[in-house]
Amino acid sequence: MIAEVLLVLAGHSSSLFPTDHNLHPSFRPFLHPGEEQCLQVLGQIAFRYRKIKKACATLSRSQSRYVCALCATLNQILKDEYESLVVETEAKILKRDPELVGQGFFVPLAAVRATFAEWDAPLVALDSLMTQLESDEQWCPGPLVDMLLTRSKTGVHRISDIMSRLSVAVQRTWRGQLAAFLVHGSLASTDPLASESYVLLNGSMPSCVSPQSRESIIYVGRAIATVKKKKWENQIPREQALQHAKLLDTVLPEDQYKFDLVICQIRTNVSEWLWLNVLTHKDVEESVLSLANYFLLRNGEFSLALIRDIEQLKISRLTTRSGVTSMIREQDLNLALLRASLGTTAQHDPSLLHLKFQLPSGPLRPLLPSLTNPSSKVLSLSLASDPSEIKITSFDDLLVGTSLMLTYNVTWPLDLFLHPSDLQIYSALFNYLSALRKTHTRIHTCWTSLSNAQRARRRWTGLGEGGTAEDLEVRKQLLRCGWGVVRDMGWFLDNLLGYVMVDVVDVEFRRFKDLLNKPQRARSESVAKTGTPLSQSGNNANIGTKSDRVYLDFTTLRNIHTTYLERLVTSCLLSHPALTSILRPIFEVCERFVAQIERWGGDVLPALLFEGSLAASGGDKVGAMVQERLRLVSEINKSLHTLVDSFYEQLSLSTSQHSFTGTGDASKSILMNSTMANHSIFQRTFVRGKGFESDGEVTPWR
Repeated sequence: MIAEVLLVLAGHSSSLFPTDHNLHPSFRPFLHPGEEQCLQVLGQIAFRYRKIKKACATLSRSQSRYVCALCATLNQILKDEYESLVVETEAKILKRDPELVGQGFFVPLAAVRATFAEWDAPLVALDSLMTQLESDEQWCPGPLVDMLLTRSKTGVHRISDIMSRLSVAVQRTWRGQLAAFLVHGSLASTDPLASESYVLLNGSMPSCVSPQSRESIIYVGRAIATVKKKKWENQIPREQALQHAKLLDTVLPEDQYKFDLVICQIRTNVSEWLWLNVLTHKDVEESVLSLANYFLLRNGEFSLALIRDIEQLKISRLTTRSGVTSMIREQDLNLALLRASLGTTAQHDPSLLHLKFQLPSGPLRPLLPSLTNPSSKVLSLSLASDPSEIKITSFDDLLVGTSLMLTYNVTWPLDLFLHPSDLQIYSALFNYLSALRKTHTRIHTCWTSLSNAQRARRRWTGLGEGGTAEDLEVRKQLLRCGWGVVRDMGWFLDNLLGYVMVDVVDVEFRRFKDLLNKPQRARSESVAKTGTPLSQSGNNANIGTKSDRVYLDFTTLRNIHTTYLERLVTSCLLSHPALTSILRPIFEVCERFVAQIERWGGDVLPALLFEGSLAASGGDKVGAMVQERLRLVSEINKSLHTLVDSFYEQLSLSTSQHSFTGTGDASKSILMNSTMANHSIFQRTFVRGKGFESDGEVTPWR
């Protein structure tokens, strides 16, 4: 019987267990209950083993290389450990080993049961694994690795060890496909990691691969594949490809830190080579210039024309009868881009075709500016002293009334330099600057309207404002209050716009171009050994004499651009929620005042013969319309000064704490200079009052 039991444990069929792990009923009368129980347990172990082997044989014919690798590794584990244990047990019995053979002639079933007890839990786990694998026809590498890693996290050592080895086998197979993509730019015909357009397929990456590594994998693989596909004159050096393959052989994705480090190093090396051989200095300069012209509004005539066209588009949709034509769609805004370029320097700029507006919420119906006063809750949040109560302020809905994004279509090889995160920063800067420019333009238009109305009125009233004796004083007070509000608004927006456009955007752009054309750091030695000098590859990044010629490597280029964006965001006050939460209500108060003036016909004073401009009962009393307008203008004036005073306080705190510092990739010397420059600019522009050239004492901003 012992020989029969060993054959059953080795996977052979037997009359002891005709169907499954249940013992044949005819044998039970001859067995002790303890022996029967031991045979039942051994039969269950053998049944699970046969089931696992059968499932492995079936899954080994799968089209998935990852499932085949798992089955091959599992068969090897069972052969080396489980089947070896069966052979070893049989050898001990034949040699009459005292551990199994009692008194040299008796083999207790309990001893055999104890020998194979260590495989009880592993075979249960493997049986469950095979059942899960057979339940799905197609297994992608990502979910498969995640499932094996999850199963390996158990307190049973043997189960954890087996699942870890299976996971490593699948990861090595996946790593081979990854190496083919990163080193040679090739994708397999079956189970590819990415599509033909170089987009990662669902399930192609384990969850332990970080989003940064996934983006780098696509970046490198697409770059290598594109260079080979276009049969570029210079290809990736063979030595560098071998180095990358060796680096990948040393890591697995389950070790996330080391894997991310290797992927980052490969991306850096490939980027350096591409910068020396593919991405030219001219491409970078043109892209940065177009982004500065259109996203940072350095092309002033185009930005003003675009704002006017969008305002005219809103008015035309408001005056159209209800229907599809009364909606503003993305194509209407994109057409406004082209109309705004007519007659400007952007008319013949090819980079204008890369710009496109997006409405995340879909087409919208335009609305008139709100005439209501901002709620006290909004003002309290804007003026909150606790930073935790201040939320991030967005300016993306101030141009058309709903969320609006200006996008830039980046093509290869320019996307090696411009990342999606960079374009998001440019879009946020455009929303902020366009909202500021639009509000500034509206205030100037309001100033012109008030001036024209006053000239027309003075033709009939002379030096006074007309009306009865008492009404004359109130009308004079209303006129002075209205002019004071528009003057304060214009002064604030003039200073803010001048600071942002002149002292921030222009200064930072010129500094970035200087660093781009006159690099202060040489390229790395590893690239110098495997790459081609810029003078041979056609790039013109080296400026200067032959004796002190230096080359701008790609890492430094990315760091310079990242620092450039960081300085723009910080100096434009967008990185300070306390300031942006006040600026937006200021813009809204200005819009409200302009909307009131437009509703009143372009003048703050009602005409003398308008209904309500005089008291209903006659006499020397003030008219209801004059009183109502005085109340509204005084309310706007109070809100404006409250916000401006709060803005001044927050600005003074930020400059006194030297909060304008850079982080991350920037060089320390550059950041120190920028910090001092920004601090002095803030002091000159805002803290010293209304004058730019004043060097006197600090005066309160009123």
